[in-house]
Amino acid sequence: MSVKEETLLLVAPVTWAGIWTAPIAAQAPELKVFVHDRDEYDPAAIDYVLSFRPPPGLLKTLPNIRAVFSLGAGVDGFLADPEYPRQVPLVRFVHESLAREMAHYAVLHALLFHRRQRNFDAAQTDHAWRQSFPPRKTEDTHIGIFGMGEIGCVIAAAFRDLGFPVTGWSRTRKDLSGVRSYAGEAERAEFLAGTDILVCVLPLTDDTRGILNKDLFAQLPRGAYLINIARGGHQVPEDIISAIDGGQLEGATLDVFDPEPLPPNSPLWSHPKITVTPHVAALTDPFVMAKSAVDGIRLIQSGKPLINVVDFERGY
Repeated sequence: MSVKEETLLLVAPVTWAGIWTAPIAAQAPELKVFVHDRDEYDPAAIDYVLSFRPPPGLLKTLPNIRAVFSLGAGVDGFLADPEYPRQVPLVRFVHESLAREMAHYAVLHALLFHRRQRNFDAAQTDHAWRQSFPPRKTEDTHIGIFGMGEIGCVIAAAFRDLGFPVTGWSRTRKDLSGVRSYAGEAERAEFLAGTDILVCVLPLTDDTRGILNKDLFAQLPRGAYLINIARGGHQVPEDIISAIDGGQLEGATLDVFDPEPLPPNSPLWSHPKITVTPHVAALTDPFVMAKSAVDGIRLIQSGKPLINVVDFERGY
């Protein structure tokens, strides 16, 4: 009796397909890979899906899929589909390399603000020797990590090891040496009141959509700085601009937007106190991502439970 060849459907921009198919083929040559919108395939023959933002309604047309693997840490692109087949496990991509790169990005932009580097950039443009921008003391600059999941904890530890006082807020309390943990709605205001640089790494859920707004900014110390490396859906752009122009925020670094790409006519591009980057805080390593998906498939094949499965009620 022949054994059915197992299949994976890659749902990603066709022009990028080779980035993922090559490492998958290298690690699992026995797995037949189809690329959506490029290859012909039988929907009933698909066993697994690898994607980031599949077209709404697509997954329900694949009646026999056993698991869906995300190409990134966030899964809001799947949860936005009201027809996602909830009986099918959705697996987040979790890897130390992703968390490390996001920590590097957060530290870089926090230090650019903390050390007043933008002022020195302006002075260089003016050919002016200005030493009038002393930074606030590190021990007096409080970093707040908004979202203490796997990535948030790595970021918190990076700042802690640089000598910054660090706090974190999340739905549930975390235990990380040297970092004070706040949890739940009742403790959020106290967390915000003690935060000079707010780093947002929250998951995007119904509860967190639009959370970076004027009401939240008003709870931060005047002159605080915002770094958002989570999702564009967290932020209200006009509130960020208003908070900066009014002095409540001293500036912001934004790596994520809604929609993406950020439209050319967005005022965020040209604001002098906003740094815009094109969703590059951490880019998934194709080999690592392929290995993560292949490892998950092999867990299923061996009858073992998957790890990093999304809780649909929580949204992450």
